Amino acid sequence: MSLNNFFKINLPYGMMKNENNEWTCFNREYKPLSNKDIFTDVDPKDFIYSKYKGLTENVLQKLADTPGSIQSVDGKIVKLFFYSDATNPSNFSKKELYNSYFEKIEILSKLKVQ
Repeated sequence: MSLNNFFKINLPYGMMKNENNEWTCFNREYKPLSNKDIFTDVDPKDFIYSKYKGLTENVLQKLADTPGSIQSVDGKIVKLFFYSDATNPSNFSKKELYNSYFEKIEILSKLKVQ
């Protein structure tokens, strides 16, 4: 896959947790949104992780595209995806897909760093 539009390059595709219970977002090719060169290999230190107040398992489930877009370890969510190929707003001309996606971004935008 190659990144071919603004949406896939610059907006979050999903988020993942590290061993310190901190979260970061990544783009459609699993690269950090803040990486200087998206076409290079990604080093884990290129991701910016933060702890967020109120980022509960319930909120994480609301952010996930479907129950199948959640990855868990020992019953705890460690990675989730905001959309799939079938629900990617940039692949279709469906306003409801953008609305659903940006409702998730709105939830994230209100979270404060601990």
